[in-house]
Amino acid sequence: MFEDLTFQLIGGLGFFLFGMKFMSEGLRKVASDRLKNILSHLTKNRLVALLMGAGVTALIQSSSAMTVMLVGFVNAGLMTFKQALPVVLGANIGTTFTAWLVSFFAVFKITHYALPAVGIGFLVMVVARRSTMRQWGEVLFGFGVLFVGIGFMKDAFEPLESSQRIMDIMVNFSKYPILGVLVGTVITVLLQSSSATIALVQILAFRGLIDFPSAIPIILGDNIGTTITAQIARIGGTTGARRVAWAHSLFNVFGTMYILVFVYTGWYNRIIQWMIPGELAPNNIMLHIALSHSVFNVFNSIFFFPLIPALQKVVERLIKPTGDVVDFEPQYLEKHLLDTPSIALEQSKKEIIRMLALADSALKNAYDLYRSGETALSRKVVRREQAVDNLQAEITRYLIDISMEGLEEEEAEQIPVFIHSVNDIERIADNAVNIMELGQRRSDKDLSFSDLAIEELNIMYKVVSEMLQDVSRGLETGDLGAAREAIIKEEELNRMQRSLRKSHTKRLSEGSCQMLSGIVFIDCVDCFEKIGDHLSNIAEGLLGGFRWESP
Repeated sequence: MFEDLTFQLIGGLGFFLFGMKFMSEGLRKVASDRLKNILSHLTKNRLVALLMGAGVTALIQSSSAMTVMLVGFVNAGLMTFKQALPVVLGANIGTTFTAWLVSFFAVFKITHYALPAVGIGFLVMVVARRSTMRQWGEVLFGFGVLFVGIGFMKDAFEPLESSQRIMDIMVNFSKYPILGVLVGTVITVLLQSSSATIALVQILAFRGLIDFPSAIPIILGDNIGTTITAQIARIGGTTGARRVAWAHSLFNVFGTMYILVFVYTGWYNRIIQWMIPGELAPNNIMLHIALSHSVFNVFNSIFFFPLIPALQKVVERLIKPTGDVVDFEPQYLEKHLLDTPSIALEQSKKEIIRMLALADSALKNAYDLYRSGETALSRKVVRREQAVDNLQAEITRYLIDISMEGLEEEEAEQIPVFIHSVNDIERIADNAVNIMELGQRRSDKDLSFSDLAIEELNIMYKVVSEMLQDVSRGLETGDLGAAREAIIKEEELNRMQRSLRKSHTKRLSEGSCQMLSGIVFIDCVDCFEKIGDHLSNIAEGLLGGFRWESP
């Protein structure tokens, strides 16, 4: 039995993490501006965000599922940590509905629909013609696999629900509040379901095995144990995703700590009994337990609601960015500056320069991977490309908002040039990803290049890198000489591309180079040339479109 339990738990954990990763990636792909605007709108007001979290959690009857979704949204860049905080509070309220329903029947269990979601999601991925539909199929497939994993982990410990030994432990230790909290936490972690723990406590109380005061600490511990799911989901996630998981834990841990004061004094027990008319009896003790669960979560959410900004700062201090940190959100696009278009345009320029720096960093990491075969660099490239994609949408939206204001003719002329420059930078980042994929292919196939071929690529990369610096300097200072230098270098890149294609074709015909190595080499040369074209477009915009004031 122990062997089966272990294997089922490990397998369920694997399904869970795979589903989480698949769903997050799918969400990122379908993260249209409209979807992001809806999420931003719903979470702009903290009270609305709290109510949304409570409503969705009540529907799916799982605060763990809600926080897992939030981790996925933050991972995918659809929400920020700040936006997710009030939704987490709402999830704590929404999960209390389960305790009211568990005594009667389950209205809706999301795990019942996990396998259909896997099947339908996979079918959409295979047969859908539109890429958007295939991406939604990935989201549905990942969502289903995620909850299949939760089902496996829960089923692995299902025998414990009817275990006399577990019941004995709860009866003996629930007499002591601290130990009762510990038992409730451990059982919920094992069962992967706060609903299962609450149901078990309600059944024990109904049978008269534990009294109501002894059940309350277990319910409090249940709220701590349910946070483990989000902690698992944040593994390998972004800093924001890790902060969401820890915020969920801190809400419930701190809430349990101060509520324990009222439990020890007996006030909490008396308050609950005062709220339900009539004497405490076996036929209403399950309602008392459900109410105690609701009162804790509602009061805790109300208590923390005005403290959300402070809690945000605490979590940000505790969970600091580690490793490769890339900020997806704009740093200069302030909405309140839209009434002053000239300043708003200056802020847009700063964000475009930052966007170009991210694309430059992505290219550097991609070419380092191409040369060294260090595939760990791929994550850095992908993260920067994702950030560039997000900034493209944000800057474009901001520029459109500026265009709605009363603009001078010179300011109006800058808008399309800025938008074209943003699109060119996005294509530079895309080509960096292409170079990364070529490097991965070279590493996987163990392809070798001659010293001459490597030297030729190094020279070409050096020219591209110098072009990036020229364009960046031109954007930052309005130096038209730097823009002209970039255009001259682009002509040099074109000559190099033609020359390298000829020389490498000659090496192939002489048999001094492998066929597949030659293809990978030429593809990299072409990527550099395309990057040069996009940089040249930005430089031409500097010469003909921007009207800079002297710094």
